Amino acid sequence: MSKIIISCAVTGSIHTPSMSPHLPYRPADIAAEAVGAAGAGAAILHLHARRPEDGHPSADPAHWAAFLPAVKAGCGAVVNMTTGGSAIMTLDQRLAAPMRFRPEMCSLNMGSMNFALYPMAARILKWKFGWEKPFLLNSADLVLKNTPRDIAHVLGVMGEERGARFEFECYDLSHLTMLRHFVDRGTVRPPYFVQFVFGVLGGMAAEPDTLTHLKRTADRLFGSDYQFSVLAAGRMQVPLATMAAAMGGHVRVGLEDNLWIAKGRLAQSNAEQVRLIRGIVEALGREVATPDEARAMLGLKGADQVGF
Repeated sequence: MSKIIISCAVTGSIHTPSMSPHLPYRPADIAAEAVGAAGAGAAILHLHARRPEDGHPSADPAHWAAFLPAVKAGCGAVVNMTTGGSAIMTLDQRLAAPMRFRPEMCSLNMGSMNFALYPMAARILKWKFGWEKPFLLNSADLVLKNTPRDIAHVLGVMGEERGARFEFECYDLSHLTMLRHFVDRGTVRPPYFVQFVFGVLGGMAAEPDTLTHLKRTADRLFGSDYQFSVLAAGRMQVPLATMAAAMGGHVRVGLEDNLWIAKGRLAQSNAEQVRLIRGIVEALGREVATPDEARAMLGLKGADQVGF
């Protein structure tokens, strides 16, 4: 098997500060968590921005600028900027920072979907900030919009114009067929880095049978031109990542996807989750890729070509 790439999603836009005191949202904390995750073995850092005063998801380039240079200075990991941002943002808002900072890699959600976070609100007894509860409850009537025209636009402005490669986030089987559509249009080139995303209400359930079905489908659609990674939100993060590693795939962990390290115990940091999954994949006989090895595997342009 090839070396395994560990990605770490440091903060995201799903969890809110009331859910864990360890969720980073201030710039210095996001940077420190990212650098710590890289030190633990993450080759790719999937990043979002937040308002520093209250942790609300942010698309403001100024909020990104407050931590991106520190991340780059502190480690050699690949910076993967979100283009999904949050379902509450417009496409123009979501692209403002990636277009300015020209990262090596961006995430790209391969379809529109319900992004239902509202069940999490019932678990919080005391709210830290006033925005959190309405943000979660309003997701009962919220769609993350990523139409074919939107996808083509992202591929153009970030890929063709700025040289970024993509983490193709596939929350549903139909997202694989949408990616195949863009392959047939000639707008993406191999190797395709496909992130199978499980456990978001509105997407696929985090179940082993679903993973094997997606893998078979991706094999049929893309042959040897793709590499897959697995992201499972919540308690199935480690079981499905372990399964992915055994199948020859890559893995993603981090506080964006899961706040816990074990049943009843919050993760103290992103690095703690990286160390956990690193120990598991190495026990399976997989060798963890360095950032530069990940760059070579995915055909990235290099850290010297970014705008931060």
